Amino acid sequence: MKNLSKDDLSRFTRHFSLSEIGQAGQLKLKNARVLVIGSGGLGSPLLIYLAAAGIGHLGIVDDDRVSVSNLQRQVLYSTAEIGRKKVEVASEKLSGLYPDIDIKAFDTRLDEANAEDFMKPYHVVADCTDNYRTRELIGRVSARLKMPLAFASVLNYEGQVSVFNYQNGPSYDMVFPKVPQDGIYKEDEIGLLGVLPGIAGTLQANEIIKIISGYGEVLSGKLLVFNIRENNFNLFRI
Repeated sequence: MKNLSKDDLSRFTRHFSLSEIGQAGQLKLKNARVLVIGSGGLGSPLLIYLAAAGIGHLGIVDDDRVSVSNLQRQVLYSTAEIGRKKVEVASEKLSGLYPDIDIKAFDTRLDEANAEDFMKPYHVVADCTDNYRTRELIGRVSARLKMPLAFASVLNYEGQVSVFNYQNGPSYDMVFPKVPQDGIYKEDEIGLLGVLPGIAGTLQANEIIKIISGYGEVLSGKLLVFNIRENNFNLFRI
């Protein structure tokens, strides 16, 4: 178990001032193990804020490389990094943000053969993918492992955020029981305002911090649906 370092005591003073987090909550964050599947539009802000919050152990699963079309929304990367592996760039930048973080980078795609082995060592999993079949796989395996799943999805101007498998709460398949026939929507065929995944990924990170530290009300049994074009935020009970 890691203890708070002298650097931590200076770095996280604003967290210590929050009665629901304090040093005890910060210690939970430092010893937490979070697996993030996908380091693109949703994963970029989520990873940044988890590292900044002092999450001590991060696993990142992504087999993609940085492309110029990513940069409109994937704020973890820059023009100079086009062509590089996302997990390598993410590891470098997150370690620079919080040097005491332990990052395991998996330059591969999640599939039926490896999903359970990847998830088992972690306390929470974050679904930051854009593939319907992978989402279903993450939902199914995390439910079997009884592992909290922080979920988010975005399309055009609309986002969705929820938490599944939390304290015997609903699972992914209770909300999304069927996988669309095509399995994935193609990136070049859809519109997506760049700030949208930033908002959704940040909300997703907040839910993970809640799950670990125990502060606030977790989005378990609820689906937050919001439209940034109309400024509509709706909370649906599952």
